[in-house]
Amino acid sequence: MTGFGRTEQSIGDKTFMIDIRCLNGKQFELQLKIPAILKPFEFNIRNLLSEGLVRGTIDCLILLKQNGGTKPVTINTELAKSYFKPLEALAKELNLDTAYTLSALLKLPEVITPSSEALNEEEWQGLKKIVLDAIKELDKHRLDEGAATERDLLQRIDMIRAQQDEVIKLEPLRKQKTREGLTKLLEEHVGAGNFDANRLEQELIYYIEKMDISEEQVRLKNHCDYFRSIILEEGEVAKGKKLSFILQEIGREINTTGSKAYDSTIQKCVVLMKDELEKAKEQILNVL
Repeated sequence: MTGFGRTEQSIGDKTFMIDIRCLNGKQFELQLKIPAILKPFEFNIRNLLSEGLVRGTIDCLILLKQNGGTKPVTINTELAKSYFKPLEALAKELNLDTAYTLSALLKLPEVITPSSEALNEEEWQGLKKIVLDAIKELDKHRLDEGAATERDLLQRIDMIRAQQDEVIKLEPLRKQKTREGLTKLLEEHVGAGNFDANRLEQELIYYIEKMDISEEQVRLKNHCDYFRSIILEEGEVAKGKKLSFILQEIGREINTTGSKAYDSTIQKCVVLMKDELEKAKEQILNVL
């Protein structure tokens, strides 16, 4: 989602330079700095940036350079008069020469202002193209970052699936260990042959069903496959939020697996899966 774009181009006697910087952000947040001549087009410029960049914290600066020729200015005579009277009084009070009062007066704020000027339709269309070019330049940076981010996210999902495969391998052993542990416990406290084997079998079935994680593993695999299909799907834009939701579902299945495992080896696999999941959640913030 991060990137930088810069373009500079002349339109008639005006040269526009555009800088756009984008950082990660959940929403579209824009800081736009433009010269006064572009104020009538501010809304249009914001729409171009919003449609082109979609999300992120955007900082856009548009500078204007006038190429040759003198531009008419306007002297605010009323403001100049209001400045002049106290200046003249101060000069007399301090016995100062008033010969330079006019030059000082012309340097005061807003006494001299450029004459009002606006872009014509042709100039606006030219500026619009420059803005779109800057967005394209920024998108090139985004694409380079996106390729690296995609590889990283797919690697995280593959690591989660690898740990899940280990869990599936350990699942039959866990059930056997549970059966043997309960039988040994009864034999130690009740004595071998002093308990109903059929009742024990019924209790074991109930207990093992409570501990069963097969449904969680099916859903976890489906979520991981869906994540891969979305991230590799061509043409779709703004995948970040959808992928973030899928990661939440993946996390839910991992947590349930951990809570029902009752096995130290499986718990280690769950910890490793959670570690990869947290890294994926951090990385998904970079996805548009």
